[in-house]
Amino acid sequence: MNLLTFLPFIVLIGAMFLMTRSAKKKQQQAVEMRNQMQPGTGVRTIGGMYATVKEIGDETVLLEVAPGVHAVYAKNAIGAVLEDSEYNRIVHGDDEESDTDTVVPDDASSLTGSTDPVKTDGADEAQPRTDLTKKADTAEAGQGDTDGKAEGEADTK
Repeated sequence: MNLLTFLPFIVLIGAMFLMTRSAKKKQQQAVEMRNQMQPGTGVRTIGGMYATVKEIGDETVLLEVAPGVHAVYAKNAIGAVLEDSEYNRIVHGDDEESDTDTVVPDDASSLTGSTDPVKTDGADEAQPRTDLTKKADTAEAGQGDTDGKAEGEADTK
């Protein structure tokens, strides 16, 4: 038989081998990370909850979710073991790394350079605000027809 007929199968088997090898490597790293946990360590669960490890069992971990609130989780529910500085930065808002006082505005008015309302081309008067209400809202307020038809509806059968 020709080698070219078996080439796609060989490539497919090689790709499967490489994928399973990398998945196994990631699993081993996750097991090593979970074995590094000690009481007092900050962790993030796979659900995104941050907590502190209180006790470690064979298959479970007792986490302190909030002061005085404890929950039991499976060890493989731990997504990441965090450094103390990273855990404090995320949970408590400690920001030791940033020495600059960066001010973030609540709106985009500081980006335009003017805090005045939008002005027309060279005019000193502010533009009137656009009415964004639906026409149906005004009909419900008693300004529309009383027979339940919207403006422009025909009485066809």
